[in-house]
Amino acid sequence: MKFLVLNGPNLNLLGLREPEIYGRETYADLEAYVRAAAAEAGVEVELFQSNHEGALVDAIQGAWGRVDGIVINPAAYTHTSVAILDALKAVALPAVEVHLSDVKSREEFRQVSYAGMACIRTFIGLGFAGYREAIFHLKEYLSKS
Repeated sequence: MKFLVLNGPNLNLLGLREPEIYGRETYADLEAYVRAAAAEAGVEVELFQSNHEGALVDAIQGAWGRVDGIVINPAAYTHTSVAILDALKAVALPAVEVHLSDVKSREEFRQVSYAGMACIRTFIGLGFAGYREAIFHLKEYLSKS
């Protein structure tokens, strides 16, 4: 099994950006964590991060026929991007949404997830561990399919 792990805008600034919300670990730390979780699950992962909506859409479209599923943290695009929702629906790969922080306890505008509408599950507020949960959930889901 191979998964695409997508990360949206400003996640490249982990460790610097609002550490009281997102912690002090860096994006490199997140990549290492995701690779270790994937190895533990016995799946391959391809990681991609972009601050650009179109690049994320291109990555989702490019996943069709290459990977078995997607783990996505659309970051700020969660609440604004119908384009990411449409791309996820178009490729019809099982996807799991992840958010480092508990978006449900944050600002009102963060309460709607367009990407989540195309996902089989969402993990919020677990920090890096949400990615591990997403990888294992996606593997289990695909194993049963």
